[in-house]
Amino acid sequence: MRIESWTGHAGIPIARRLKAFGMAAFAAIGLAGCNTSGLPGLDSLSSNPAPQTAPQQAEIPVIPGKVRVGLILPLTAPGNAGVAGAALKNAADMAIAEFNGSKVQLLVKDDRGTPDGAREAAQQALAEGAEIIVGPLLAPSVQAVGQVARGANRSVIAFSTDATVASRGVYLLSFMPESDVDRIVEFAVSRGKKSIAALIPNSAYGNVVAAAFQEAAARRNVRVPALERYDRGTLDGAVRRIAAVGDQADALFVPESGDGMAAVGQALTTAGISSQRLQPLGTGVWDDPRVLSVKAIQGGWFSAPEKAGFNAFASRYRARFGTEPTRIASLAYDAVFLVDALYGKLGSQGFSDATLTNPEGIVGTDGLFRFRQDGTNQRGLAVLQVGGGSAQTISPAPRAFSPGT
Repeated sequence: MRIESWTGHAGIPIARRLKAFGMAAFAAIGLAGCNTSGLPGLDSLSSNPAPQTAPQQAEIPVIPGKVRVGLILPLTAPGNAGVAGAALKNAADMAIAEFNGSKVQLLVKDDRGTPDGAREAAQQALAEGAEIIVGPLLAPSVQAVGQVARGANRSVIAFSTDATVASRGVYLLSFMPESDVDRIVEFAVSRGKKSIAALIPNSAYGNVVAAAFQEAAARRNVRVPALERYDRGTLDGAVRRIAAVGDQADALFVPESGDGMAAVGQALTTAGISSQRLQPLGTGVWDDPRVLSVKAIQGGWFSAPEKAGFNAFASRYRARFGTEPTRIASLAYDAVFLVDALYGKLGSQGFSDATLTNPEGIVGTDGLFRFRQDGTNQRGLAVLQVGGGSAQTISPAPRAFSPGT
């Protein structure tokens, strides 16, 4: 079952390998206000204003030899959710266009950014013969779709970053904060760091990252001499307590985004904490010009997906649609491309839990990933170093998962 490369439409080479299945796979925008990895706030995008009414979709004729795939997205949700939904749909269409001899027929459904809409969309897709569901985006909608899909014994590949809605059969193809944290702690330990203090914002993202940091540190016997949470009013006090740790720490984990890093950097400088004293560590939310220009974290290390695959994807997306893709659009491309490849080689058996959770993993647009048994994912991430307002890779993303990890 080995195919070393495929060529998409218009001669577009697609030479990434679906390692777990012996097939070639994936070729390679920023969601307004979000970052490249972890995407804090994505699952809390508001859908409170009255959504637009989606046009009624005509009955789709069955195409022999093609598998029906439900694509559920917040197409008429207001704000950023709707913008993201449109980009995800474009990317899904692009995956079919670039797959040589695609066997996927998309059943596009609008969930309106609400759980009720998502539940209705899933019921419609399954009634029309969907054998797997791709999407939705927001966590409450994923939960609703998962309940419907489980009743029909169908798998779901969704885009939420909220691990609490994942389960066996409901797989999250997203940028999970937990992967970021694990990679940067692992790298810090490999560079001799043994005691890491943490300064973490009081936010939904911060809550996830704080728990992941404590787990990653415990697994690697890393000492945590201080873990401070903060908001705008308590930042200075939290930083002073970090400063009081003195030489008990040799690194400082600061998973702050571009919205707050300038204030954090000023507080660190005022307290006498420099990158020479404590090695700064971060997550993918650092991949933001506003963060990379902050003096206090120059020389810092952070984990994120490598960009080459996404940059190539974005170039093709711009050429096809005349606009920039959101950063998460590549997720829909990978999901549909994966479904197409699996069905082409294995039929509907390709959508089984055993196949989807193959531990060898898959190389997609944003690099290596695999689904875990609990529905979350693990990604192979690079480590970058901040310097001069930019970031350079100092540890490339792995091309394969280590046995037993």
